[in-house]
Amino acid sequence: MPITATILDVALERPDQPAIVGAEARLSYAQLVDDSRTMFASASSLHAEQTDPPTPAPETHGIPITAVSLTSAFETSRIIAGLAGFRAVSATIDPRWPLEHQVGVITTTGIGVVISDSTDLAEALAAAGWTGTVITAADFHARETAIDPADTAPPSVRESSEPFLMLFSSGTTSNPKAFIKTRRQYRDNVAVSSAHLEPLPGVATLAPGPVSYSLTLYAVIESLATGGSVHVADDFDPFTMGPRIATEAITRVVAVPAVVKALAEAARRTPDHFRGLALVVTGGANLPASIRSALADVLPDTRLISYYGAAEIGFIGDSRDGDGTWISIYDTIGVEIRDESGARLTDGVIGTVWIRAAACSDGYVTGTTDAQLRRPDGWATVGDQGRIDNGLLQLAGRAGDITITGGHKVSLPEVERAFEEFDRGDPHSGRDRLGEVCAIALPDERLGSIVALVIEPGSAEPGSEDGPLNSGAPDKAALLAHARAELAPQFVPRRFYLLDRLPRTVGGKIRRSETVDVVMSGKAQRL
Repeated sequence: MPITATILDVALERPDQPAIVGAEARLSYAQLVDDSRTMFASASSLHAEQTDPPTPAPETHGIPITAVSLTSAFETSRIIAGLAGFRAVSATIDPRWPLEHQVGVITTTGIGVVISDSTDLAEALAAAGWTGTVITAADFHARETAIDPADTAPPSVRESSEPFLMLFSSGTTSNPKAFIKTRRQYRDNVAVSSAHLEPLPGVATLAPGPVSYSLTLYAVIESLATGGSVHVADDFDPFTMGPRIATEAITRVVAVPAVVKALAEAARRTPDHFRGLALVVTGGANLPASIRSALADVLPDTRLISYYGAAEIGFIGDSRDGDGTWISIYDTIGVEIRDESGARLTDGVIGTVWIRAAACSDGYVTGTTDAQLRRPDGWATVGDQGRIDNGLLQLAGRAGDITITGGHKVSLPEVERAFEEFDRGDPHSGRDRLGEVCAIALPDERLGSIVALVIEPGSAEPGSEDGPLNSGAPDKAALLAHARAELAPQFVPRRFYLLDRLPRTVGGKIRRSETVDVVMSGKAQRL
């Protein structure tokens, strides 16, 4: 596993180089090595003290699982990085998940130790009959400080086949699916990202956001695996991130598109703080072209790469212009588009995206789902939909993002993207402005389904007495005219609705299925 080999090398050659940097704490590479020794001793003693320890999922090969469920990005990064050089399987659990989801994954996968400050989680696990140990971050740190690093074994490079991380594919709208990454699979993933996304030795990377997100977690591991410095933050605060980027000489940012949008807005207010940025890498969701344009307007010398990948599979390709939906596939990755029966489709036809990648996990953890990830021939899918045209992969969303209307297959994300450039009219009027939009499919007796667009209203004109549903309400005729100019006839929405706020996941992604439920219940205003 390159993370441990590189950490040990840098700790010898450049011991004072920052490894993990938070807003109020930091660890050099040398400190990280010492820190990891006491950390593993603390975690292993917690497992050893259990009289009836939970049985870890068979996919871990009997290695105990230590989970971190903290809001602190620095503490989470420190623990995951520290345990990487030992016989341990680590997991990150988002403390914002519904409590029943947290309890479900802990009890189902056999996690033995949970580092969490949530008394609700501790009580719920006890009520569920779980026999593991919950310990607060403060108590865990106290155990560490009581141990002399000289009395503990140092981290070492582990066997490539050894399980390393337990990750989760969900946790917001359905029960999370767990999967294991071996050290070889992460090594293969680092090889791909190193070739394309520039996590270079010595580079200072900012990765703001919860480390329970696979994008942020991977940025932490990737930076350490390549001898860089990773700067973490619990979230992106535009008032503090700019000065921090300038002071710490951060040249690379890895973040979800929503954070890139906030970064562009912050750079517009204080551009000098952000001029040192050479590269912004984004993933985890579609990148609207408007965000790319906004960043280019204020930071023309900063490059933006939007990558496509799946936590279960690894990096697949990237886009370096436009809205991020046309993907150049990496040369070591195989991609095919198949129909429901598994037959390969011709170019230009939407179907399920299948991937062949060395970094792909073997499958989901027993008991967390019946879904199949990887077939015996090595090809895998997470249900993404897309088409291949002229050698490029165009994403069309997940299976639930595709609908059939009048016999035509329609990608709902494509409908949404058409409204990114909606003519907002007079910017001072407060009218003809769109907030976020969500395209949905509604049942229809004649066509099977029809496309509708649900809109969060934009800001109202200052001094307006309009209520929240009417503030900034766009004109239906203007919406229709725009849709007919930008979309094929079957893609044009037949209905438009206003909703104060679209349903979202804890990570901020719009929940399409719940938006349908709200509209069907009559709680949205029809234009």
